[in-house]
Amino acid sequence: MNQGRLSTEFRDRAKEFASATIRLFVAFPKDREEVRILGKQLLRSGTSVAAHTREASRARSEDEFVSKLAGALQEADESQLWLELLRDDCGVSHKSLPPLHQEAGELIAILVTMINRTKANIRNTKAEIGKAES
Repeated sequence: MNQGRLSTEFRDRAKEFASATIRLFVAFPKDREEVRILGKQLLRSGTSVAAHTREASRARSEDEFVSKLAGALQEADESQLWLELLRDDCGVSHKSLPPLHQEAGELIAILVTMINRTKANIRNTKAEIGKAES
């Protein structure tokens, strides 16, 4: 089933990523300043993936769709960075950190594919219009 330009399954997957980010943030130790700061960054970027996905599904044009997906891509990539810093530099080890890092990577791959395909469709449409006009 689709809601707007994106499938319900993909929208739900982005929302679950946001929910998992929230649950991980809640589990972080509250007594370490660096963990608190990086955790807030992760919380912001992880929930933004779902927000941008929702916005993309309601885009009014192909260009706006690509722009919103690019925002989700940027936030997913940033989420991966915060997860890596929390793991590697802050020593945070939580059972949900590796699967969340993997999910961010999978979302990144899906978003890159969607963006590239949409851009290719835009180029093809413009080329067809150009041929029809000549």
